[in-house]
Amino acid sequence: MTTPDRPERANTDRPRLVYRLCHADDWQAAVRAGTFTGTDVDTRDGFVHLSAADQVEETARRHYADVRPLILVAVDTARVVGDLRWERSRDGAAFPHLYGSIPLEAVLSALPLAEDRDHHLIFPLLTNTPGDV
Repeated sequence: MTTPDRPERANTDRPRLVYRLCHADDWQAAVRAGTFTGTDVDTRDGFVHLSAADQVEETARRHYADVRPLILVAVDTARVVGDLRWERSRDGAAFPHLYGSIPLEAVLSALPLAEDRDHHLIFPLLTNTPGDV
């Protein structure tokens, strides 16, 4: 049973594919290191912030409005290192939080996000299933 003080653990009902938004410089540092361990915000919070497909655009709007160039990283949760927990966050929704790191082998794609004429990010079709990427 999930309570406000008790996180939801990853299970088979959860999406296997999750996403991470990050500045291009942070992504390049991860590529050089062979793993993504997060940013200063992640370090402060104690976990790597991730989003499900239906959470990405709102996450971008709220937390990455002024971050450019922005990279969208698709992550296979079966290949991450550490403990993936689905914890209540924004508006009570469960978000994937990784208490660990994302090795490059867990990354299915890393796409730079373009903007339209009005400077709105253009997102590809997002899915929760790795075979659809």
